[in-house]
Amino acid sequence: MPFKENEFIYLADTSGRKHWLRVAYTMLKIPSLGTVDGERFRDMDDGSTLTIAGKEFTAFRPGTLELIESMERGAQIITPKDASTILLYSDVKAGDRIIEVGAGSGALTTTLLRAVSDNGHVLTIEFKQENADRALRNLKRTGLEKNWTCLIGDARDVKVDDYVADALIMDMPDPENALDNLLPHLRPGGRVCAYVPNTNQLELIVNALRSRGFSDVFALENLQREMEVHPGGVRPSFSMLGHTAYLVFGRKRGN
Repeated sequence: MPFKENEFIYLADTSGRKHWLRVAYTMLKIPSLGTVDGERFRDMDDGSTLTIAGKEFTAFRPGTLELIESMERGAQIITPKDASTILLYSDVKAGDRIIEVGAGSGALTTTLLRAVSDNGHVLTIEFKQENADRALRNLKRTGLEKNWTCLIGDARDVKVDDYVADALIMDMPDPENALDNLLPHLRPGGRVCAYVPNTNQLELIVNALRSRGFSDVFALENLQREMEVHPGGVRPSFSMLGHTAYLVFGRKRGN
């Protein structure tokens, strides 16, 4: 499908560096590349190649991973290795309604919104206005904000009215203290995920879920290491993305 005017895309050079732009059929100023005639992007499709100032580039429509990589950063983001696990174990899918605690810079919010698609919704509770503002700026780049609502407040007592969610995903220091306020808004059979950095927090939220009768309560940690492939040899990278947080999951029983 050809790129549309006002669509957010990137040009990858032969070294893998990404140059971001918004498609327009006028003269475009692309940082580090200079001025380019936007008419060149008319009828251009995902994966098309073009030459600018004698250098070859490939035009790509960004996926979730590239959107996260290009975000304006403030608060530490939930990394793709953890975000992908959260999606799978929380069974987030098209049409779902999600309560998220903690917007951060909007990385997990972006991941959730792309998963729930146009007929789903994400309600985020964020304590700091500056984080909410940054997340909104990141979401507006691709139009994802239309299915997003952000409430500024404390997840332990903020009012979410009659919202009913398929999953509750919490990135906060004391998620166990928000359960009494938010669990009434999680449907029976719905899933909870808590993202916590240390084992003391892990123990508290696991015990809190078990004491409330949750099923399938468990915790895990993701460690990710890239493989280096060269002519004549393959070996693990000496660097790896190690501990970022523990992920705790559970499923709500009906009455």
